[in-house]
Amino acid sequence: MECTVSWTGASGTRSGMGFVAETGSGHILAMDGAPDEKNPANGGRNLAPRPMEALLAGTGGCTAYDVVLILKRGRHDVRGCSVKLSSERADTDPKVFTRIHMQFTVTGKGVPAGAVERAIAMSHEKYCSASIMLGKTAEITTGFEIIEA
Repeated sequence: MECTVSWTGASGTRSGMGFVAETGSGHILAMDGAPDEKNPANGGRNLAPRPMEALLAGTGGCTAYDVVLILKRGRHDVRGCSVKLSSERADTDPKVFTRIHMQFTVTGKGVPAGAVERAIAMSHEKYCSASIMLGKTAEITTGFEIIEA
């Protein structure tokens, strides 16, 4: 897997904290920093997600992918899946994630709670590289609800 991240600067002035990542699969992901009121040249322009937000979003995508795939392989009639992630970070550098809660909402027809619980557990214990990696610094908790389609 490869990725190239390039600093975009701001309108050619090479100030600002915008970056564009080009992934090995040929996709583009923009990232930016928070504005810095005291020194605008050192801050971002709030034009894209922060890198840590992108990391959290990628983790959500990784685990949701697993949950849907596991449920589909189990021949469950899953019709939707979302996961809301809330996190806490360390107060000092490096400001790693210290807690992450993932609240899943699975929509389907007759999807058993046990199957959803098992799919989430399998993702977090075996398949989701991102959440397993973040679990080295963060306490990860999960919850779920099922909405009948």
